[in-house]
Amino acid sequence: MVARKSSAKSKTKAINQIRALLVTAPEKCYVPSSYQCIKACEELQADPDNLVESSLVSVVQLLAKRWQLLATELRDIDKQLRILTKEKAPTLIEQYGVGKYLAATLLVTAGDNPSRLKNESSFAVLCGVSPLEASSGKTQRHRLNRGGARDANNALWTVTLIRMRNDARTKKYVDKRVTEGKSTKEIQRCLKRYIARELVPIMVSDLSCLT
Repeated sequence: MVARKSSAKSKTKAINQIRALLVTAPEKCYVPSSYQCIKACEELQADPDNLVESSLVSVVQLLAKRWQLLATELRDIDKQLRILTKEKAPTLIEQYGVGKYLAATLLVTAGDNPSRLKNESSFAVLCGVSPLEASSGKTQRHRLNRGGARDANNALWTVTLIRMRNDARTKKYVDKRVTEGKSTKEIQRCLKRYIARELVPIMVSDLSCLT
């Protein structure tokens, strides 16, 4: 997971640097698709008598090669993650919206903090998906919890978005909460909490198989 995060960050940095340099490129290579942009960079031809142009093309193509190496590295890492999660967390990855990367993120968070898996509420606090009391007088409300493991929080948020878009049960819940006057962000916070509650016993079961 550490290697994947580093590779993904470097890959994004490389394509951003390429796009910044292409503002002055001799040919129009600024295209929406990163893959097409890289291919366009490889086909650039510079005037050998133009030092600025040839230097620019050389640097852009160097960054394009770096992007391709990192893309290959990420594919290799994802392949390993797929094997590991399928072998060690078969039940977790079967849950709607939970893929190999999200499963690995949650398992690493849980595995690094086994004492926080006593119950689902402690795991919710660990992931920062337990709403904090912010009531005042007769107004009853909760605010966003910005603490906890942010990677796990983001993983639960991603599962929430996937289910809100594609899962019939979740869509029905969203419609119900909307009629109650809840905002989209409030609904997402509730769903993250429910999803954490749903996944904790599954993770505990999968992790117990590792011992």
